[in-house]
Amino acid sequence: MKLLKDLTKQDLEGKKVLLRVDFNVAVKDGKIAEPFKIAAAKPTIEYLVDNNALVTLASHIESVRSFEGLREQINAILGQSVELLENTRVNPGEKTNDGTFARELAKNHDLYVNDAFAAAHRAHASVSAITKVLPSYAGLLMVREVAELSKALDAPSAGKVLVLGGAKIGTKLPIIKNFTNKAEYILIGGAIASTFLKYRGLEVGKSLVDADQTEQIKTLDMRKVLLPEDIVLSTDMTGNSFVRSAPEKDILPEEYILDIGPRTARRYADIIKKSSMVVWNGPLGLSEVPAFASGTRTVVEAIGENPRSIIGGGDTIAAADTLVPGAKFGYVSTGGGAMLSFLGGERLPALEALGYYA
Repeated sequence: MKLLKDLTKQDLEGKKVLLRVDFNVAVKDGKIAEPFKIAAAKPTIEYLVDNNALVTLASHIESVRSFEGLREQINAILGQSVELLENTRVNPGEKTNDGTFARELAKNHDLYVNDAFAAAHRAHASVSAITKVLPSYAGLLMVREVAELSKALDAPSAGKVLVLGGAKIGTKLPIIKNFTNKAEYILIGGAIASTFLKYRGLEVGKSLVDADQTEQIKTLDMRKVLLPEDIVLSTDMTGNSFVRSAPEKDILPEEYILDIGPRTARRYADIIKKSSMVVWNGPLGLSEVPAFASGTRTVVEAIGENPRSIIGGGDTIAAADTLVPGAKFGYVSTGGGAMLSFLGGERLPALEALGYYA
């Protein structure tokens, strides 16, 4: 894999560089709600600009159709004005990894740099096909993401803890399978816990369950997987109805599982505090509702005490910022799905295109 940091000022001066970034951020009322991903691209942009390269940014965004109205905010976050192409996903050729669209993007550029780790699991034209058109390099953020996440794969399993929550069990199964021999404990919460409890034959009421994953769950070695032993329940998800904690075997048909219970939260926190490394993705409950945030808060506080902590994912970062403001983590990844795929042992299309696996 060729690295941007190996290029000198002589290599970059006057060169027109297409830099793929991931500015897929939440936008609320026309305002960028979380600048983390944008700010993460600054070192690579500054490296290119300092070496007199002419930089054009390319990114997708899902919360709005266009970057119009956001450019001034983006430039303010970056601390400088940088040309930004329109949302790549407006063109249907982006998602189909179309070579024609890749050539359109490459036109009038000399080099391509990919710094969009958060999109590295997508075989899209601005991520994959583009590398067949231009000399291609991994940006500073891309390299750091791979290095930091590789630590989670390579560290001894003894004392290593994986914490998983969120709603999409399908995206979590590969990392669970990969970490059954790479971690000492795998702690489960969030909506994905409901699917595991249902698989064990327990009543889960109206909780979100992905029945399609049953066959995949059967293939897992569950000896290191810990499920909630008590949960927080309610008949609605607003927090305005009666809320109760109960053992995982005491769920009524009309109830939702909305958080891990206090006993489980304390147990998970104790394990995390004793761990040598902790990796976390996904809130452990409906943490945006105060009545169902306690479990995630307790776990976040424990994770923040571990200097060798790695967290990632938009909902994960938002939960940490909201519930434990100022919490410090060893590394915060820009990737959610990409982080899970990498840690799950999958080959990421962006890294494949850059020659990482060669």
